Amino acid sequence: MSDRRAVVWGASGGIGRAVVEALEASGAYAVIHAGSRRLVAPALDVVWPFTFDLYDETSIAAAAAAVAAAGPVDLTIVATGILHDASHQPEKSFATLRADAMIEFYRVNTVGPALIAKHMIQAMPRDRRSVFAALSARVGSIGDNRLGGWHSYRASKAALNMIIANLAIELRRTRPRAIAIGLHPGTVDTSLSAPFQKGVADGKLFSPTSSARHLLSVIESSTETASGAVLAWDGQRVLP
Repeated sequence: MSDRRAVVWGASGGIGRAVVEALEASGAYAVIHAGSRRLVAPALDVVWPFTFDLYDETSIAAAAAAVAAAGPVDLTIVATGILHDASHQPEKSFATLRADAMIEFYRVNTVGPALIAKHMIQAMPRDRRSVFAALSARVGSIGDNRLGGWHSYRASKAALNMIIANLAIELRRTRPRAIAIGLHPGTVDTSLSAPFQKGVADGKLFSPTSSARHLLSVIESSTETASGAVLAWDGQRVLP
């Protein structure tokens, strides 16, 4: 059994849950900390559940401290995010832009992962490879934007990509073997993407299980040269 440790923030979501299951199946981790809003019963002894509130930095800090106290963390995955809910939908034009929606998207897609990174740095080992990975999206790429729309979501993911780039720069000074990357999972068959799957090409709608396997493969093959980048499910770099 490996002595590696992983933590998944957002372990009750479609991709997050599949990532925890894929980490379990890999047998590569002695402990998998699985964080969610409500406590989830573990399927195996290696899964250690915890709760946190993405809107509350005190809650994030306390959860990160508890994780760090259990031992160094080799892999941190942030699988939280919002694209729509009962009150917020992706905008089709600037006429529908609302300040409260923009703030909500930034709080969940940018500020939350940034605060998790802030408090998880303490748990990342200084003497060996470790990875901090957050779910991003290709639509957060400014260079790849051809369609426009989805203003709040695009902007919040673009901001997340900058957070990841800045984190990578800071980690090089204190943890030179650490890697910080964003992950574009493609279109995954979850409640997040359900209203927007109609135009997805055949073979490009992934199950959470296959998506998790793709993402873990990208994480395992990433080197320090990729730190600060956003990588797609197939390992290709996404334009800044």
